[in-house]
Amino acid sequence: METYDALLASITPTSGPSRTILNPATGEAVGEAPIHDLEFLEDAVATAVETQPAWAALGREARSAALLKAADAVERSAEELAQLLSREQGKPLNGPNARFEVGACVAWLRATAGLPLEPETIVDDGETRAELHYKPIGVVAAIGPWNWPMMIAIWQIAPALRMGNTVVVKPSGNTPLSVLALVKVLNEELPEGILTTVSCGREVGARLTNHPAIGKIMFTGSTAAGRAIIKSSADTVKRLTLELGGNDAGIVLPDADPKAIAEDIFWGAFLNTGQTCAALKRLYVHDDIYDAVCEELTTFAKAMPMGNGLDETNVLGPLQNKAQYDVVANLVQAAKDSGARILLGGNPDPDQPGYFYPTTLVADIDNNNPLVAEEQFGPALPIIRYSTIDEAVEKANALDVGLGASVWSSNPAAARDVATRIQAGTVWINRHGAVDPRIPFGGAKQSGYGLEFGVEGLKHLGVPQVING
Repeated sequence: METYDALLASITPTSGPSRTILNPATGEAVGEAPIHDLEFLEDAVATAVETQPAWAALGREARSAALLKAADAVERSAEELAQLLSREQGKPLNGPNARFEVGACVAWLRATAGLPLEPETIVDDGETRAELHYKPIGVVAAIGPWNWPMMIAIWQIAPALRMGNTVVVKPSGNTPLSVLALVKVLNEELPEGILTTVSCGREVGARLTNHPAIGKIMFTGSTAAGRAIIKSSADTVKRLTLELGGNDAGIVLPDADPKAIAEDIFWGAFLNTGQTCAALKRLYVHDDIYDAVCEELTTFAKAMPMGNGLDETNVLGPLQNKAQYDVVANLVQAAKDSGARILLGGNPDPDQPGYFYPTTLVADIDNNNPLVAEEQFGPALPIIRYSTIDEAVEKANALDVGLGASVWSSNPAAARDVATRIQAGTVWINRHGAVDPRIPFGGAKQSGYGLEFGVEGLKHLGVPQVING
């Protein structure tokens, strides 16, 4: 285990170009991130190609054991990693934020190491025997976002390594330090050369998407960037897992208890200050309980402190970058201009340092308003009235994205009936955004394709091979 200063020093470049990463809560410098060039990337890919056969040959048990040791290393450095994550990404240490994210890295590594994936007998009728096996793909490019930089990196790294692939990681340019530090800690226990980080700009990073030695790309980010990756990877027919943008709907049925669901709805929407792909981003509430839900949500939200993530009392932080702050501010302003009712927030302090946008709840808003129709990816939740279940389902399904959704009711059976009608990769009942390393996760429509997590997620990091005879 290293001190925070030692960990930061270990990833600070001693030569070559670099850039200063700033804390989005204060504007202060966090550290220097390297700017790797094309030669560095080519060397990283070449090393991954060279080390992959031996890593695959170790077998499942040895690879799983290595992942468990890597999890132990992350656990040893958990507080230092969380401190760096809070400074760079902005999320608070406490609540479902920085310490939570590092803990999730440990949990995902251990869970993935323990997932079974045995050859499957497809036919064995005395005349024909066919088995389905999964072989490593080769080299996987893991391209991650800035909202959960460590956790989503592990979502990509752990199953790829578990299946015998080697990995080249490209972190977001907004949060490279967190991923560089995480990979440095992982590599304390992993064999040399199987996991490399390339901290680079967009042009150099684009080489990963068309590099002939890359067999698979895992990408979490915007739908627009996902489309670009699809096009760039087409000539080399790469396998893809894409977790793209979402604008998740929640439907509150008329029998729900407003007070009982308020806390879970709040965290479904405002986890990581709303900067989560599968956050609840538009809430449909039946007329019968609309005012009560608005009141209970507002009461709970008022009590959630927002501020510098290093302050142990805060559970909400800033937007990670100015561009995202502007997106949220413009969408809330569009709602205000339309005459929607602001229940809470909507009034950022121009003198406050950092990219803080206050927790905002917006009622009596039209379903076509930009705050509803576009993904805000921040601390603003529109609450839309509906009169019939058919109307709510139609509105929930109206957009071209479908990552997650939720149904809220005192009757789980009734909620499941509604859930089956929603076009989304995951529909939660009486909660939103809860992911589990054992349960597959992926999007519908333009929220991407491919599955992560669980045995099905492992299969997407392998090449299926049928042994017939």
